[in-house]
Amino acid sequence: MQKKKIAVFGPPATGKTTLAKWLSSQLQYPHTDLDEILFTPDGPLPLEEFRRQAGEVTQRDEWIVEGNFSKLADVVWHRADILVWLDFPLTLIMYRIIRRSLRQLTGHEDSAQARRLTWSKAFFARRSLLRTAIRKYRKNRPRYAQQVSRTADLGIEVVRLRSPRQVHRWTAELKKGPMESHPQGAARHTTGP
Repeated sequence: MQKKKIAVFGPPATGKTTLAKWLSSQLQYPHTDLDEILFTPDGPLPLEEFRRQAGEVTQRDEWIVEGNFSKLADVVWHRADILVWLDFPLTLIMYRIIRRSLRQLTGHEDSAQARRLTWSKAFFARRSLLRTAIRKYRKNRPRYAQQVSRTADLGIEVVRLRSPRQVHRWTAELKKGPMESHPQGAARHTTGP
């Protein structure tokens, strides 16, 4: 069976957008970044409206949705054919956040996040991107594992990729054939952190 509904999630700086856009171009399915829905020129949407708009996207027959919003699991993850969890080590995430923030702050990258970013928000504030990423990684990773397990229990295929190398192998397998491919080292389903 061809997978036509794909949700990609993971902490900041794990390459969700890169992977989702690649999947969209390979499969010719529309791509949606949940940040682009949430963050409007007037500020973030209220949760109910965010859930409604995300739910509209996932009512379609084919889609690639990316974002780190497990609170939308019932309207995104549970409607997917496959959930891809980019579960990289914290040290790699920290390095990538620093590198990406520097690119955004110097005008070399444009995104919803880049348009809101300041030096303080990136590095120095108590709730800076870097500090928040570290805190959320430690707090949320066990919860993500439980939510992913519940998603798998619903019959949704889960692919947990723990490194850029695993992502590369997985995408190489996808180029060869059906989405049922799982390269060595990629977990299809997991219950632990």
